[in-house]
Amino acid sequence: MSLNLKIVSPRRVEFQGEVENVFVPGVMGQFEILTGHAAIISLLTKGDVIYTDADGRHSIGVAGGFVEVKKNQVSLCVELKEELSE
Repeated sequence: MSLNLKIVSPRRVEFQGEVENVFVPGVMGQFEILTGHAAIISLLTKGDVIYTDADGRHSIGVAGGFVEVKKNQVSLCVELKEELSE
């Protein structure tokens, strides 16, 4: 079983697909989301969202946002670091 990850920024859907795990920069520190994770909604702070899919490990720099996990569905609504510099 895997996770269904969706990362959305104000401009577009940055990523949507099946992943093995996701690391997110929570306000209390980085944490990992794996299959079967408890339902949670958490604020995100500046850092990197790191996820592993069939093509390997990927990283997206974020300036903040929030994450919701529910029944192996992981939804991130984020502001990208690069969008703040424009």
